[in-house]
Amino acid sequence: MSLFEDTYFTIEEPAEGIFRDKGSKFIAYAYPFKDENKLKEVIGELRSLHPKARHHCWAYRLSPDRTVFRVNDDGEPSGTAGRPILNALLSKDVTNILVVVVRYFGGTLLGVPGLINAYKTVTQETLASASIVEKTVNDVYQIDFGYLVMNDIMRIIKDENITVLSQEFDNACIMIVEMRKMQVNNFVQKIDKIEGVRSTYLRTL
Repeated sequence: MSLFEDTYFTIEEPAEGIFRDKGSKFIAYAYPFKDENKLKEVIGELRSLHPKARHHCWAYRLSPDRTVFRVNDDGEPSGTAGRPILNALLSKDVTNILVVVVRYFGGTLLGVPGLINAYKTVTQETLASASIVEKTVNDVYQIDFGYLVMNDIMRIIKDENITVLSQEFDNACIMIVEMRKMQVNNFVQKIDKIEGVRSTYLRTL
């Protein structure tokens, strides 16, 4: 993701797809996915759902800049399952997504080209049926300010079309706001011009 790019593509909700080849059945499950700690839970649920399946192979991509990814062949020949799943995600340019492909072996070996094709195809078909959406990369900031400058703060928030997540108004006021990453520099510059105001970066969504 470039410095000025603050959007990314992901899926809105889970999707499924199926592919058959020479008796083998490949079932793909795609999930919106942001937390690597949830991976074992998802795999565990699918193993319970498909206890007789031979393999549960997967790949995921994380973060708006698309830099985090992992693949797993789960016993298939190296490079024939997780990598083709990931390549399908790369070609669709989606992130914050996990795809698990459950394979039932049909008795006939597919060979390396056959496996690569199967895992790639079932992932492509699943993504084709999914609802792919464009989302913005948003930063969350905390603003600390005195009650006397509230009108100045509110004017900037209105002019810049900033989302207010929470606010506490007392002698010392605190406001938590969310904005697109590309708005941050402009917003912070305006806020810093007001005396006695402090803006603090909290997190990126």
